[in-house]
Amino acid sequence: MNTNTTSTDRLRTLPRAEVHVHLEGCFEAAMLEQWATRFGEPLPRPRERLFQFEGLADFLHFLDWACGLVRTREELAESAYAFSQRLAASGTGYADLIFNPTHWSHWHGRLPAMVDALDAGFRAAEQDGLPPVGLCVSLLRTQSADAAAELVDGLLQMKHPRVVALSIDGNEAAAGRTGPRFAEAFRRAGAAGLRRTVHAGESSGPEGVRDAIELLGADRIDHGVRAVEDAAVVQLLADRQIPLGICPSSNLALGVCPSMAEHPIEPLRRAGVPVSVNTDDPALLGTCLEHEYAMCADTFGWTDAELRAVARTSIDASFANDDVKASLREALACW
Repeated sequence: MNTNTTSTDRLRTLPRAEVHVHLEGCFEAAMLEQWATRFGEPLPRPRERLFQFEGLADFLHFLDWACGLVRTREELAESAYAFSQRLAASGTGYADLIFNPTHWSHWHGRLPAMVDALDAGFRAAEQDGLPPVGLCVSLLRTQSADAAAELVDGLLQMKHPRVVALSIDGNEAAAGRTGPRFAEAFRRAGAAGLRRTVHAGESSGPEGVRDAIELLGADRIDHGVRAVEDAAVVQLLADRQIPLGICPSSNLALGVCPSMAEHPIEPLRRAGVPVSVNTDDPALLGTCLEHEYAMCADTFGWTDAELRAVARTSIDASFANDDVKASLREALACW
């Protein structure tokens, strides 16, 4: 398929879900500057270079700063509503949205209030006809097993219908192997009916993907691209049909892949691994979902049938309810 036929306008009409996107990565520069001014906080660098990062560590530090500007229920609800508007603008029908409580300094120890405030924003958005959103609450890889158990206890006690999954993210390379540390927390979450999604195979190699599957019981893996370095791990993903939530622009920006032509999404897809296309941190990376699809289509020559197949994976891999999935699949069949 050539560039003319993979215009972002056309891809905006492709029915699909997004399964790997972080609330912390959806703040626009103007909003952050407004909040920083309100609270007398200096910007970490000039606004025109605000989203220029030196690597994953710098990126994660920035997330802590940005989330530290969110101090009231109203700002959280505003963030949620703005995210739903972003989905609608890209033509996305549903999202599993990851957020990590450790980044939000003013909300530590207040997870129920945080979820409730976000839920208020999402409910208002849905009432206005914007797409539905599920929340994936994330651990940070540097946390302890006790902290993981405490988070799972809180989620199980809350039983909030907006929360669909337990997640884990953070810098795998800096944290080292953490699968054994968090295995029990993920086991308990799964046994209680929460879905499980795991960042792996980004700053870690294929061994991180194997741990996500075998130790954490991952229903879905966020990134997972470095699985391509081990044929046995690729085969494991294909055999078990464990989907990967892949984020091409993010991988390029953070140096996981040297170029789009060398991106592993296509060899993984051809090996039978279910892959979806996602944005990760769209505001910080200056991207949108239709652009990510267009990059893949143009680089790998995806046909309409292949675009539909990847979009179908995004719907199937999502933690949306059956009605939402059925509606999206029906729309996709007509695209």
